[in-house]
Amino acid sequence: MMVAAGNSVEGVKMEGVVITEWKDIPMELLLRIVSLVDDRTAIVASGVCSGWRDGICLGLTQLSLSWCRKNMNNLVLSLAPKFTKLQTLILRQENPQLEDNAVETVANLCHDLQELDLSRSFKLSDRSLYALAHGCPNLTKLNISGCTSFGDEALEYLTNFCQKLKILNLCGCVKAATDHALQAIGRNCNMLQYLNMGWCENVGDLGVMSLAYGCSDLRCLDLCGCVRITDDSVIALANECLHLRSLGLYYCQNITDRAMYSLAHSRVKNKPSMWQSMKGRYDQKGLRNLNISQCTALTPSAVQALCDTFPALHTCSGRHSLVMSGCLNLTSVHCACAAQAHRTLNGIPHTAH
Repeated sequence: MMVAAGNSVEGVKMEGVVITEWKDIPMELLLRIVSLVDDRTAIVASGVCSGWRDGICLGLTQLSLSWCRKNMNNLVLSLAPKFTKLQTLILRQENPQLEDNAVETVANLCHDLQELDLSRSFKLSDRSLYALAHGCPNLTKLNISGCTSFGDEALEYLTNFCQKLKILNLCGCVKAATDHALQAIGRNCNMLQYLNMGWCENVGDLGVMSLAYGCSDLRCLDLCGCVRITDDSVIALANECLHLRSLGLYYCQNITDRAMYSLAHSRVKNKPSMWQSMKGRYDQKGLRNLNISQCTALTPSAVQALCDTFPALHTCSGRHSLVMSGCLNLTSVHCACAAQAHRTLNGIPHTAH
């Protein structure tokens, strides 16, 4: 904004305001500019002058440091005292860099934080969860997938304080995702809508049933690789979580036809008035994604009944919202699209030879 010619300075005039130095740029314009650049540039811009530093640090609400391949821990320690108004912080890593002291600093200073991604932070311990519990009670979205050192007691403690959670990713958190922790989630996090517990092999029916009874607004649940669960878990979900849209049961080989029929019939059986009001809109309101790959105990009749009940479940090419890989006995199951295509094909007259 400043053009130097010899010893003179030419100012730029904007709406009656002459800008001769960087600090003269109106804060509203500065924040607009910052919103259009990447996070690394925003951090550099905050060091131009004290005015920019104060404006950007107070105005920036979203920050991602996933681009940082080295020394992310030190970067977080240096930035957290400046960016105290953050609402979204992405610290996803390819190689583990974060340590507990960085997360503790964020928790101590960024009390407005609502979304936090700590995925693949292998170095973090329970200290981080305890710090977040006290410092960030407004969290609505937390991704700690791959954080294998977290324990279930620390996760339980977190849920006692972070009761606004709507999205929680625990994929691969084998020590943290247990029945004990799920009981706490069901008890404390009633607003939860999305939960990923993929490959959490310590999860059993007790935990999933507690989750179903406590988190009735669940929309998406991934139980892929939770090999201990049985039909009882799915039945509880079918009866209690009426807004469920996506369910992952990959490699849950204890699941049988009983679970499929419960998903197909529970709403009609338990909520007849709701069924009547929703009947015409069921394609939009019902189950839309289901993964039953490697669930080899299922039979075609049960899965077909489920497919007929939820028209949004597709087996046709390009849509595949009903995934049945590895279930060779389910090849005859088809969605409404396939049935319609078959009827259309049969209705075309064949040319005589």
